[in-house]
Amino acid sequence: MRRFRFSEPNFKVSFASFVEERRETPADVDAVARRVIEAVRAEGLPAVLRFTSEFDKVELEEAGLKVSEAEIEAGFEACPQSVRDAITFAASRIRHYHERQRPADDRFTDELGVELGWRWTSLDSVGIYVPGGRAAYPSTVLMNAVPAATAGVPRIAMVTPPGRLQVAVLAAARIAGVTEIWRVGGAQSIAALAYGAGPIERVDKIVGPGNAYVTAAKQRVYGAVGIDALAGPSEIVVVADGRNDPQWIAADLLSQAEHDPAAQAILITDDEAFAGRVEAAVAKQLSSLLTREVAAQSWRAHGAIVIAPLEEAPALIDLIAPEHAEFAIDHPEQLADRVRHAGAIFLGRHAPEAIGDYVAGSNHVLPTSRAARFSSGLSLHDFLKRTSIVKCGAAAFEALAPATIALADAEGLPAHARSAAIRLGQS
Repeated sequence: MRRFRFSEPNFKVSFASFVEERRETPADVDAVARRVIEAVRAEGLPAVLRFTSEFDKVELEEAGLKVSEAEIEAGFEACPQSVRDAITFAASRIRHYHERQRPADDRFTDELGVELGWRWTSLDSVGIYVPGGRAAYPSTVLMNAVPAATAGVPRIAMVTPPGRLQVAVLAAARIAGVTEIWRVGGAQSIAALAYGAGPIERVDKIVGPGNAYVTAAKQRVYGAVGIDALAGPSEIVVVADGRNDPQWIAADLLSQAEHDPAAQAILITDDEAFAGRVEAAVAKQLSSLLTREVAAQSWRAHGAIVIAPLEEAPALIDLIAPEHAEFAIDHPEQLADRVRHAGAIFLGRHAPEAIGDYVAGSNHVLPTSRAARFSSGLSLHDFLKRTSIVKCGAAAFEALAPATIALADAEGLPAHARSAAIRLGQS
């Protein structure tokens, strides 16, 4: 963990360098993703099965790729009632939040008599990547599938690495509206969703977080399909004054550190004594945390405490452009309203980022690696597309045609000009 003081010479330079240093991607990751994608695109399912054997050490056959309806139902029934209730509660809140984002179609007639407008339609199909491995991630299913289903996407295909599917994940898939589940992960699953592979039909867009290979694969297939974003390690910045319980703030910092050894947790406070108490609380909580190995590595390598006037916090947050920003202070809007670059902002001492990960209703798929400077978190709009509408009668066309002809001629596009001129009776 590094400690920075705003009063130090060259503070911003050294702090910015610290924030950036974890963003290196291993040089061989893209090469592997490229090899996998080219093979799956050329060979289809045989390549998917071969790479599953190579990377996941699992021998799959086509017949075992798809998770059956009976397996999904059995998983749903086996999921503890308390977890099912929590999933249902979270799904309802996520659905309500995203439904309010639905844009309206519109048609209007302007002063020249031209009728203009737009209409929104859902995508036909979406692929959702759900990580496997050490833990079950029903929240990932909900955050990706519920907005897609709410938007009206008729086909939602989920892929997840082979192995025993956690019952909470199966329950979340059933509740969220996933229409098919495939036992395949890694770059090969992204290629299968992008280009099709045997029974896995191609989709229009791929969403959901994954490891570096999944992220590299998503970047490579963009254009053949849409993607949500290129996910990086988790990030949190907590702005807290000395009136907080240091144990609360330590828990908030560790809630992101436990995600990944490259995750980043940063505290900004104006109280150096409080900073020391938080640091001690982090050490105490790490000693009993089940995820302490990962969290300790993250905190040690990428954690930071910044001693600075709280008035400087918005500018520092904009410099970091973090995935999450917490304002654990009285009247948090006074500072938070000045922040321009953050994936999500949590206001007040009782709004820890963890509630946003699960049940607040807002989406937890958020921009990382400073992408909050130019992008937003996953929303209903990611599963919709807008079509422009133009309608002209004769009089409206005559008002538009002369400028159309002039601009087409200026650009050296005579067929464009003729398309308008011929309707005016000009050669």
